[in-house]
This record gives sequence, structure tokens and C-alpha cells, in this order.
Amino acid sequence: HGSFGVLVRALAYIRSLGAEGLRAVSENSVINANYLLARLRGAYHLPYDRPCMHEVVFSGSRQRAKGVKTLDIAKRLIDYGFHPPTIYFPLIVDEALMIEPTESEGKEALDAFCEAMLAIAREAEEEPDVVRGAPHEAPLRRLDEATAARRPYLRWRPAVDGGNK
Repeated sequence: HGSFGVLVRALAYIRSLGAEGLRAVSENSVINANYLLARLRGAYHLPYDRPCMHEVVFSGSRQRAKGVKTLDIAKRLIDYGFHPPTIYFPLIVDEALMIEPTESEGKEALDAFCEAMLAIAREAEEEPDVVRGAPHEAPLRRLDEATAARRPYLRWRPAVDGGNK
């Protein structure tokens, strides 16, 4: 258990790329993050307005002024078919939204993500309830986080013995 399997996969990835390949994918990762920074800087607050490395940190503070939290933005991304990025980290950024595009993402995928983020920013302005109620298209709706914290289900139980009640 532990992280041995992760380390083996990381080593295999590095070895398969070689020195030149590793440098190329690292450069792509930096380019991708800076592309997102340039595309989204007008819609989301940029607490550190300078070139970034492999990740870009935005703040959802503009949207928060309309009653839309970063968590709401992350949940709305699910409706657009995207896995939500890291939220509320780093802790020193209010309403932090840390986006780390992978080195293998093409411009089309980055543009689709940007279009979704821009649409969500517009929705936060014009229809904040749509964003606050997300996700709408996922098979499961937003969980009740207070109940989940108070009564966590830490293991699966088959329905024949009462299920997770």
C-alpha cells in the first residue's frame, strides 16, 4: 500500500519520456497554464498577476460578491463535463481556484474549458441561482455537507442488510 505504486508509475513516465521529452512536457504544462491565465483573467480575479508555472490560481471573489462561491463554480463545471479543479487552496487566496492543466491537453480542450469557465462567470452575474444549484446534469446532486460530516459513511454496505441507513 502507501505510495509505492504511484512512485513506480511516475518513474515509468519519466523514463519513457527521457530527458528531452520530460523538458518538452514540462514546457507544455507551463504554456498551458499561462494560456488559461490569459483567457480567464478578465472574468476571474487574479491575485498574482504575473506569469505562472504549471498551475494558475484565480480567486472567485468577484463571483462571491454575487453570492456565488468557488464551490458553486466547481460544481457547475461538472455540468459542462469537466472535473473540478482544486478549490480553496492555497489557503492564502480568498475563494481560491487552482487550475493545473496537464501537459498533454491540446488547445481545443483548453479552449473548451475556458469557454465553460467564461460561461459560468456570466451565469454568476446574470443567473446566480443556476450556479448555486449546480450540478444539474450529474447523476447525483450536491450532497448535504453538514450531514456528510456528522454522519459519514466510511464503507459500503450491501442493501440486503439495510444499506447505508
